[in-house]
Amino acid sequence: MSVTNITRSTRVGTDRYGWHENDLIKLICKGDNEMPHMYVHVFLGAHTIGQARCTNFRDHIYNETKDIDDAFASTRKSDCPSTSGTGDNNLAPLDLQTPTVFENDYYKNLVSKKGLLHSDQELFNGGATDALVQSYVSSQSAFFADFVTGMIKMGDITPLTGSAGEIRKNCRRTN
Repeated sequence: MSVTNITRSTRVGTDRYGWHENDLIKLICKGDNEMPHMYVHVFLGAHTIGQARCTNFRDHIYNETKDIDDAFASTRKSDCPSTSGTGDNNLAPLDLQTPTVFENDYYKNLVSKKGLLHSDQELFNGGATDALVQSYVSSQSAFFADFVTGMIKMGDITPLTGSAGEIRKNCRRTN
């Protein structure tokens, strides 16, 4: 599977990044570089460190109620005003408890409905990936092992070259 081949939903109801509300990242499996979808879910665990801009999580904290903890949303609203253009660049940690430590708290947050980004919370919303999230909550060492294996597999992917590939000027659009 080539990680460079990402499909985006074209159905009505897509968010500004092109992901459908009920879809998780979908990869097209092509070529000799097989990488199970599980590794995409494992790589999202890197969101245990880092921050996100208010513009990236505003809709999630203001417009979604079933997939987010009320107290968590209220905490995030204190630094992210509801009005676009106000506080857009304000940052919030992707992992409220340990924003600078690489561990499995990201997955624990998802189980508690405290995923900052909508796309993150989609990993744990009553769907097929719930069991994987629960396994990483139960075993940090399993998360670490899968993350390492996934990174090695990704490093083995042969990039597309020549007319088969494209270096994008804007990552969200084809040239």
